[in-house]
Formats: sequence, structure tokens, C-alpha cells
Amino acid sequence: MSADFLAFAQSDVGLVLMALLGAFAGSALALLPGLHIYNVAGALFLLLAQHPALFPELPAVWFLLGALVGWAVVNVVPAVFLFAPDDTNVVVILPTTRWFMQGRGFEAALLVGSGSVGALAGLVVVAPWLERVLVPVWQIVQPHVGWMLVAIIAFLLLGEWPRADERAPSPWRRLASGWAYLGAGLLTFTLSSALGMVLFYRSPVPISAAFQNLMPAFVGLFAVPGLMQLLLLSKALPLQTTRASELPPRLIVRGTLTGLAGGLFSSVLPVITGSIGGLLAGHATAVRDERVFMVSLGASKVGYYVGSLLLLFVPGVGLVRGGLAGMFSALGIAQTWRHYALAVAGIAAAGVVAFLALWTCARTFARWSTRLPAKQIALATLAIAVLLTFGFTGAGGLVIMLVATTIGMIPVLLGGRRLNALGVILTPMTLNALGLGPSVAAWLGLL
Repeated sequence: MSADFLAFAQSDVGLVLMALLGAFAGSALALLPGLHIYNVAGALFLLLAQHPALFPELPAVWFLLGALVGWAVVNVVPAVFLFAPDDTNVVVILPTTRWFMQGRGFEAALLVGSGSVGALAGLVVVAPWLERVLVPVWQIVQPHVGWMLVAIIAFLLLGEWPRADERAPSPWRRLASGWAYLGAGLLTFTLSSALGMVLFYRSPVPISAAFQNLMPAFVGLFAVPGLMQLLLLSKALPLQTTRASELPPRLIVRGTLTGLAGGLFSSVLPVITGSIGGLLAGHATAVRDERVFMVSLGASKVGYYVGSLLLLFVPGVGLVRGGLAGMFSALGIAQTWRHYALAVAGIAAAGVVAFLALWTCARTFARWSTRLPAKQIALATLAIAVLLTFGFTGAGGLVIMLVATTIGMIPVLLGGRRLNALGVILTPMTLNALGLGPSVAAWLGLL
């Protein structure tokens, strides 16, 4: 690699261009269900650690920054058209699936995408004031993280609403049907929590792949059940339209601000993902319109992923939130206003590429969804997810994926929210925040 190219790649213009290239790569990776951008970033960092002369660290950071933006915006496409969400799209899967079955999958993807792009614009606008806001907020929140996580878990579990069969012949049957739905949600949370404890304290994933420890669990809990649902679908996929109805700007703004608030809250508070932050913000602001709900969750997802990474660049703050920020912090990047401004510029440029990629991919999927055999597509996608899991985590990862798939199928077959599967990270991290993690792990025989 020539010295001139290396010098250009590390210049201001070169770093923004690296973010643009990363946005293209992240948008393409987002189309592969089960492949998280953190998995790719972890593999790239491992490669750079083994071969430091391969590529300079600074351009690699901006490339991954753009890749994160592209992935976070475009990954709604497989969630809508293949029923295969990740941990941040899991809340939005129900309304987007319903719209997809009504032939409006393209519109649903654009609604989520518009929230994502709106959140990117919001991050760029508020970037100059993040330092002044985040430092006092973090000082207030930090001593109370443990009980706040407990309260959020309680809210998620108590937020399940019984769905009784009103046609049941007796009140006892209706009561039983309502509790069957609630029981499925509680069972999902309990089993995923147990799986999370195993992964945190005695994971079968090899030490060499420890940075991919949660990948097989997320694939099994979220991606595979959606693909299985597509395989079990008995009727043909509906014809999709590529037209989208107009949404009043005030509703887009409301959904974006709601989701961005939830995403930024998630980025500050450890463990809480964008889906949970968006759900909390939606309840707090009484979001009832499905369209606003989808916009808000798209904004929350980007606010969580991109906002948490941006916090690392803020001079004087340097909060490490999320897997990618942890990898970047290990590089010891200087927190200067120049790097912060370049990070914001990279996010803005990558956002333009990501939205164009989302529009193109969603339109292509909508046009071809009824021309291609759905079950064969699901099988091929499932095979890719299995191969990626095995490639990153080995045979131990496949075992985790199978166990996680069994848990992830409970909401699909019996009811309950898929969000309950986030117990896989919520419970271990909450116990650790309370200082109870090792004691509970010892009681479970994991130590």
C-alpha cells in the first residue's frame, strides 16, 4: 500500500470517504439475516490485530462507523420481507409483518427507514450540545443503574397483556387462554435468561471467538424463528405495491423525536437496547398510530447504535457503550474536536448512502417477493445463517443457536412478545450491576 494512499486515507476527506465506503458495505451486510455488524467488526479488528500493517487503524474506524450506519438503516429489509428481525427490530416485526401480508411491505420499510434517517439528522443537529447534556445526565443515572434495570425488566413483563379467547365456552377457559399467552412470555424470558447466564459464565464458544459469544444466541432467538415462520406459511406471499401513502410531516417529526429520545436513553444506560428504549419512549409519549410507532422504532434503533458510538468521540465524555465502542476504545483514539467533527460528518454522509440503499433494496424485494419461491428463499437464508454461525463460533455456537431457536419459537407458536427473549442479556447484566451475578451463577452451578 503506497505512502500517498495511506496519507490520503488518514486525511479529513479520506476519512469521510472511508465512512461512505463503509456505508455501502454495511448496507450489503444488512441483507444477511443473523449477521450483526458487531460480528463483522470483531472479525476485522482481530485481523488488524494479527496483521497491523494491513491497514491503518484510523481509516478502519471510520469505515466501520459508516458500516454501522448502513447496517442500522438497511437491516429492516430482511425484518420486513423475511420475518427475520434482530434484537433491535424485534418490536417492530408485528406491525411490519401485518403490513407485509397486506401488500404494503415497501411502505413499512420506508416508514422505519425514515425514522432511522431522521434520527441520523437529529444526531447531527444535537452533536454540538451532547457534551453539555450527557455529563450531568450520566452523573445522575450512574448510581442508580441497577434498580433502573430491574424496573425496566418489571415493566416489560408486566406490560404483557392477556389475549383471551373470547369464544371459549366458560370464564375459566377464557382465563386459562389469557394466562397461556402470559405464561408463554414469562417462559420465554425465563429460559432466555438462563441461556444468558450460561453464555456469560460458562459459554461453549471457544475463547478465540469470545467476542462473538452472543451471536449464535441472537441468531437463534430472533432470526431463525422468523425464517421458520416463513417456511411454515401455508399461503402464497401477497403481491407487494411499491407505492407509499403520504405521512404528515408532524407525525414523522413526532415519531423521530420519540424514537431518538428512546435511543439516546438506551445508549446512555447500559444493557438497554434500542428496541426497549423505543418501546419505553412510545409508552411515555402515548404513541398509538402504527405508522408513528414504526417511525419511532427506526429512530430508536439508530439513536441506540449510532448514538452510543458517537458518545465515544465526544471530548470530555468518552462513554463506552456497545460492542463497537468497546473495540474502538481499545485503540486509544484521541478524543479531539477534529475527530468528533469528522465522526459527525461521516455519519451524515453515510446516512445519505444508507437511505438510498434502503429505498433500492426495499423496492427490489417488493417487486421480486412474489416471483421467487418464498420457502426456498427462507431455506437458503437459513443455510447462510447456520454457516455464518459455524464460521464465527464453531460447533459450540451451533449448539447455542439450536437451544436459542427452541426458545425463540415459543412466541411464534404459543404467544408472548419476542422482546422477552432479550432476557438473554438483560438478566445477567442486571444481576452483575446489582453485584449478584457471581452468587446466582454459583447457585446455578456455573462457577
